Amino acid sequence: MKQLSYVLALVFLATVGATSPTVAQETPNYVNHNSTAGIPDYDIMYKKRLWRRMDLKEKQNRSFFAFNNEITKIIIEAVHAGVLFPYKNDSLLTRMSKEEFLENMKMPSYSGDQLTEEEKAMGFTADDNWGDDDGWGDDSGWGDEESTASNESSGAATASADYFFPADVSVLQIMEDWVFDKRRSRLFYDIQSITLILPADKFPETGLRREVATFKYKDLEELFRSMPEEALWFNPQNSAEHKNLADAFLLRLFSARLIKVANPEDSYIADIYNTSPKEGLIASQRIEEELLQLEHELWEY
Repeated sequence: MKQLSYVLALVFLATVGATSPTVAQETPNYVNHNSTAGIPDYDIMYKKRLWRRMDLKEKQNRSFFAFNNEITKIIIEAVHAGVLFPYKNDSLLTRMSKEEFLENMKMPSYSGDQLTEEEKAMGFTADDNWGDDDGWGDDSGWGDEESTASNESSGAATASADYFFPADVSVLQIMEDWVFDKRRSRLFYDIQSITLILPADKFPETGLRREVATFKYKDLEELFRSMPEEALWFNPQNSAEHKNLADAFLLRLFSARLIKVANPEDSYIADIYNTSPKEGLIASQRIEEELLQLEHELWEY
């Protein structure tokens, strides 16, 4: 009799557990929908958010920036084709319109009559007319014989020159999560977003860099995988071993300096250690080494 009561009690508890909405059930709960690693939150033992700056003109990164096969060219052309959506910042919450993207790719317009200080010191003024009556303009015989097709081609080139080329976008900012998965006892570098940046040397008037747009890395990985012949990491040592760009990021074949670690003030490392640029660089390398040491210590838990 006691055994029968015990069995009935177990059946009742199992039925209640299956029907009651208050009973927690173990289901995959991915708190980060931008993750490519797909680690459930209950498996994350430790996590840090990192920002890195990747100069595509560095020797180690040139394979991502091969001539006519630049990673920035692939991304920009995908935006033009409407298959990739840009975002305004690395929060990845607000999409950027195509018009805004094109505006960020536009070259700064400087007035043609602006004079340098040296030119002003030599006595030139903004009213001086160059090219109309000095023998090099329309009445000099230079260019009158050009065909209409040539003029149209010149006009098209002038219009296209208003925008930066993809090869001009030579800096990437990578936001990633440094995650230790306690179930698999493995460290993951989970890239969240990549931001395209025009370097400061493209803006000599201001000396400020310009962020063009941010992209979900999850979207970029899908794009790279869909382009096995175009999205290539160029192997200069062995042409038979070119890799897909997604695999190149997965294998960490790039060099990118650590510029920020998540902190309450959202400050960059260079802002925290701002005594000199050298001190900021040393601090970045030291924090990188501390992360490696932390990874080693996590294996002891």
